[in-house]
Amino acid sequence: MSKTKCKFWDMRVWMWGVMPFFLLACNEEDLPVEEPEGPIERTVLMYVVADNNLSSFAEDDLEEVRLGMANVPATTALFVYMDKAYGNPQLLKFRNVNGDVREEVVKGYEDRNSTGVEETQEVFQDVFENPAYQAESYALIYWSHCDGWIPYPLPSSRWIGQDAGNGDNRMNLSDFKEIMSQAPHFDFIMFDACFMQSIEVAYELRDYANYYIASPTETPGPGAPYDAVLPYIAQEGASAALADAYFNVYDDLYAAGAGISNTNWTGGASICVLNMAELGALAGLTAQFLPEEADTQSLLEEIFNYDQRSHSDSNYVGYYDWAQMMQTLLDEEDYTAWKEAFDSAVVYWNTTPMNYSSSAGIFSMEGTHGVTHYIPQSVTSARAEAYRSLEWYEAAGLSKLGW
Repeated sequence: MSKTKCKFWDMRVWMWGVMPFFLLACNEEDLPVEEPEGPIERTVLMYVVADNNLSSFAEDDLEEVRLGMANVPATTALFVYMDKAYGNPQLLKFRNVNGDVREEVVKGYEDRNSTGVEETQEVFQDVFENPAYQAESYALIYWSHCDGWIPYPLPSSRWIGQDAGNGDNRMNLSDFKEIMSQAPHFDFIMFDACFMQSIEVAYELRDYANYYIASPTETPGPGAPYDAVLPYIAQEGASAALADAYFNVYDDLYAAGAGISNTNWTGGASICVLNMAELGALAGLTAQFLPEEADTQSLLEEIFNYDQRSHSDSNYVGYYDWAQMMQTLLDEEDYTAWKEAFDSAVVYWNTTPMNYSSSAGIFSMEGTHGVTHYIPQSVTSARAEAYRSLEWYEAAGLSKLGW
């Protein structure tokens, strides 16, 4: 922007007591002209719960956001709610106006539990209910620690988000659904977090978004490469392209884990996108084809498990490859019909040959399909009881298996 140029209109001297004053004025034509931001066609909220051991990654991702926004059209407004382990949370707004990436703090918050229902709803209202930010379409990115469908504290694991600023606060699936029920319908929901591409979670959220983007296993330490994926957040139905951009960054770095670090992530990655509109039909076919009984112990031993944590670890859940499980349970004809519906629901899936687990190191992803399903180790456990409360359990007819 040009500097303000000022000139004297009049050299009149006004006498007020004994002090002279000069009338200084600016020519309006010389004032800096800031282009208006214009109407918003898409509003995106990136909700970052980093009041935990991920704070440094949140700072890095914010820098990626600043770079990525240079390739996002001016008709898209990106809001980043940022709660780190130091300082109070803030809501930032990013717009790209003719190559000028504008960043501003639109609201500051007192120290809070960012996994609380009321606190999360407040941020959603500040963005999605503000008349200035109304748009033709919306999208949501949720960033934090996560652990699939499992409720907290059963076991002492994380589900959606972890706020460790004052105790250990985490959100359950039922809480997240309550928040979603009052939010606008999203073109996509993306979880930049571990273990969230499970059919149980996706089915619970099927009415709130067109597409669901997540990883079936642990996500890389650096998380989503926002400078690469942000250009796709403005495009309706571009979830597959977004996921592909995510994958290609890690595929280019992939070296089977050799020399892996958070600044040189060679351990690979996996990412999957589901079309939510297909999940109802897929649930119906699953219920139709499931047998009346199953050898659960054999399934636990034979089916690929994305959860590489030790079974004795209190955080262990078990995330098994759903398509492999169905292929084992069904005859060839039924599996072919089921797999066709599954393939219609999975609009994108890709993985490097190996992925990295913080517990087990590098491990093979051979034969995987990108969506996980729970297999109970014990049907009488409190965890299995919690599982039976999920909508997926009823819709997929899992009682037939004795689960």
